[in-house]
Amino acid sequence: MYWRLIAALAAGLAVAGCDGNPFGNEADCRENPFSDPAECTDEPAPDEGSVAELPGTVAPSAATPISRYEARDSGTGAGYAENITFDATTNTFTVDNLGFDGDNAYSQLSFVGTPLATPLGDFKVYEAAPFITDPVTGATIQQFQHRLLAGVSRTNETEFALVRTGAYINYGFGGFILKRNVAVTLPTSGQAGYTGGYAGLRDFEGRGGLEYTTGDMSIAIDFDDFNDGDAVQGQITNRRIFDMSGNDITNTVLNAWNTDPSGRYAPATALPTLIFTVGPNVIDANGELNGKLTSTVAMADGSRSAYEAGNYYAIVSGDNADEVVGVIVVTSEDPRTDNVTARETGGFILYRQP
Repeated sequence: MYWRLIAALAAGLAVAGCDGNPFGNEADCRENPFSDPAECTDEPAPDEGSVAELPGTVAPSAATPISRYEARDSGTGAGYAENITFDATTNTFTVDNLGFDGDNAYSQLSFVGTPLATPLGDFKVYEAAPFITDPVTGATIQQFQHRLLAGVSRTNETEFALVRTGAYINYGFGGFILKRNVAVTLPTSGQAGYTGGYAGLRDFEGRGGLEYTTGDMSIAIDFDDFNDGDAVQGQITNRRIFDMSGNDITNTVLNAWNTDPSGRYAPATALPTLIFTVGPNVIDANGELNGKLTSTVAMADGSRSAYEAGNYYAIVSGDNADEVVGVIVVTSEDPRTDNVTARETGGFILYRQP
């Protein structure tokens, strides 16, 4: 069977078929990449022209909605979150297949009075219940720490959701989804620039714990070149890291670089900028993007050394290619603790510059 995350949406500008719920279910097997194959006897073959490496929509095109979700990987806990749905009446998410996340219900967190309140912007954070009661004995059972970060564009055309946990010594179980709910018309010439916000969750290999991250993001697409897939550049700047209470702890990372006993790093005053790798074959006719991104840090000897590395996955939307939704996953050495790797999973929604 396919593992379920957010079920695909019915087509439509305001997703009216889902009663206003951007994370509603879609019954059509041809549009729903999470259906049981036994129920879909006429499921079309995958589109060989797609750049997408993630599972999801089987026959993507520029004229249809597209969903992509994180692939299952038992070694990293990726792709285990299933059937993420949103109840607008109660403002809660439900998530299936993650152990000890309460009763699968996630309620919105508020960061009023903390530095995190403003940087999150239009994105929202939800948490699973910290305790559950044994229905037979009444005993209280402590749950694992899970957080869900979600973003929906102001047009309702695009959205993402991602779940991570810091309850494991190694990477915890989770997942993500990104979606375009309408068609896209890609330009055949010229360039387009997009800007917007970025927010994410950081979990770790080698220690437990979970952190938030924020930043500013921009990308540009050259629709003239490359001839075998338009060129895409992008960067995430002004990055900050926050603890689970919303306190800015960016300086703890910077101080770890600056006081490293080996003296290998040059003094740092800001987190590194994440930069897209520019090259062909990163965007297709369906409006999907898939490529690499990295960052570097300055070393004491004047050189620069690779720091973060990973992938971005994105989808362009709109009659004028008006917005882009996406998710990145990057890993890096955590300078605060030996033999610990940080995994940052972040989402973004960007709008075309006027």
